[in-house]
Amino acid sequence: MIKKTVTLLVVLAIGASALAASSSKKQLTGAVNINTATAGELALLPGIGKAKAEAIIVQRQKAPFKSAADLKVIKGIGDKMIAKLAAFVVVDGPTTAKVVKVQTPTAVATPAK
Repeated sequence: MIKKTVTLLVVLAIGASALAASSSKKQLTGAVNINTATAGELALLPGIGKAKAEAIIVQRQKAPFKSAADLKVIKGIGDKMIAKLAAFVVVDGPTTAKVVKVQTPTAVATPAK
């Protein structure tokens, strides 16, 4: 019984250290055309949820956006958010954005000697 318990603990420890060695993170790639994207596509952008996506659609119906900076007219979007969005926002061309999982290494604690 003790041997089985020790074996189980060793297997769990190895599995836990393997999980600690890497984790996956979601990352946005591509671009979102804020003049043609659907609400779902707009919601892929960091910091943009359903309400802001709908507000973007309403605003672009009044006049198309000429740059990412034009998003400042949307409540809750300021300079800091524009800086985060700029890499993913376009005003011409297709929406090519998608979310991909990226493996990110994490630090593994080593025992003190």
